[in-house]
Amino acid sequence: MSTAPVIEPVLSLTGIHKSFAGVRVLSDVSLRLFPGEVHALMGQNGAGKSTLIKVLTGVFPANAGSVELGGTAISPRSPLEAQRLGISTVYQEVNLCPNLSVAENIFAGRYPRRHLGIDWGRMNVEARALLARLDLDIDVTRVLSSYPVAVQQMVAIARALCVEAKVLVLDEPTSSLDEEEVNRLFAVLRRLREQGMAILFVTHFLAQVYALSDRITVLRNGERVGEWLVRDLPAPALIAAMVGRELAARAAAATAPQGGADGAPAAFELRGMGRKGMLQPTDLALRAGEVLGLAGLLGSGRTELAQLAFGLRHADQGELRVQGQARAVTCPADAVRLGMGMMPEDRKADGIVPELSVRENIVLALQAQRGMWNYLGTAEQDQLAMRLVQALAIKAADIEMPIGLLSGGNQQKALLARWLVTQPKLLILDEPTRGIDVAAKQEIMDEILRLAGQGMAVLFISSEIEEVVRVSHRIAVLRDRRKVGELPAGSDEHHIYQLIAEEA
Repeated sequence: MSTAPVIEPVLSLTGIHKSFAGVRVLSDVSLRLFPGEVHALMGQNGAGKSTLIKVLTGVFPANAGSVELGGTAISPRSPLEAQRLGISTVYQEVNLCPNLSVAENIFAGRYPRRHLGIDWGRMNVEARALLARLDLDIDVTRVLSSYPVAVQQMVAIARALCVEAKVLVLDEPTSSLDEEEVNRLFAVLRRLREQGMAILFVTHFLAQVYALSDRITVLRNGERVGEWLVRDLPAPALIAAMVGRELAARAAAATAPQGGADGAPAAFELRGMGRKGMLQPTDLALRAGEVLGLAGLLGSGRTELAQLAFGLRHADQGELRVQGQARAVTCPADAVRLGMGMMPEDRKADGIVPELSVRENIVLALQAQRGMWNYLGTAEQDQLAMRLVQALAIKAADIEMPIGLLSGGNQQKALLARWLVTQPKLLILDEPTRGIDVAAKQEIMDEILRLAGQGMAVLFISSEIEEVVRVSHRIAVLRDRRKVGELPAGSDEHHIYQLIAEEA
């Protein structure tokens, strides 16, 4: 009687412990990656996923535990050393050099050489061959910045494959990609899986986990909850494992808000606001105590509308009315004086100041609102920051730690706190839940509805239509940089897509 051969993991982490300044981040965590599998690493922001990856790739040394690659103990002391061992990582933010060519990015640090210089011809040929493995045919001599993010992501993967990686770690690789680009990336990853590569996949999109992954490991509060084959862990059980039974039940029971401020006069109104080449003239009314959702496909003009309303970009058509009075908004300072606040789409590039403390980040907008001659004292800053940290359950060792050390969800809540201290009448939220976990998403959406209940007008923008439906009293739908209609509360995703399709 023959038995199936036992497949050994290509990579094993066992009993990993990691602390920072006495604060435990990982406790007895284990992880196994098998050849020819995509393994999803799931958990809330702050669960320890990023720290575990950094231990694996040599950014941080573990306080205890072991790492084995192909049955041999390893202890990489840097990402470069991990890469030389066969562990390559592609991060959420593409860490390449935009001013260099595609080929130079792929081979940076290991350029093929001849005589005393770089063999440019060979480098370009080999770069094209690597990209061909990913079904990508582009001019490798062009600078990387001339290509869209999706192509840059493929170049980062090609760079990872350049070193004959045994393990490929993908940290939120789809957060900036549209559906077509995600499908293209997944086709590449499936092919790499068929070639025997072990792939560690970190994402917050549950549907993508089930579309691509073979196995799932869940972390919670720095500990391993368990490891499952995907077929043995349906989505409700995965959510429960990630966030706990109580929050999972609350998220499942969440429904779209009813009521709102129907019939009330507009607190803020856009009349024919637009900009040539950016947004067609748009009418939009925002009422106190109401969440107005902004839905549309990628490139529909959602972010552009928010930027024009807040003065980040100059509108060459139309006007903004506040309580019925026309107001000029030529810059964000004008918007803040009118009682507006805005959380931008990219929290890292346009939101947080990573080197400043949590306290300093929270009080930034209020200090700008008061002006340089009305300085907020340290005691007042401490009081405001502590109150908001507690109210929004921001997980930070203390308010003086750099905000860049917080998890994505906690950074997002700190940005929300920044605007709440200014007591805005209108809060514009552009992708407030992007790149954060299920629990943090639920907490932020609960807070949005609470703020609306207290009379604040909220403009909520999200590429996840399900979230727009869940949190909005009304939904404005955009397509091709123009508004195509509005839907009442109780509308579902089908109604939104139908409206977009009808206008196509």
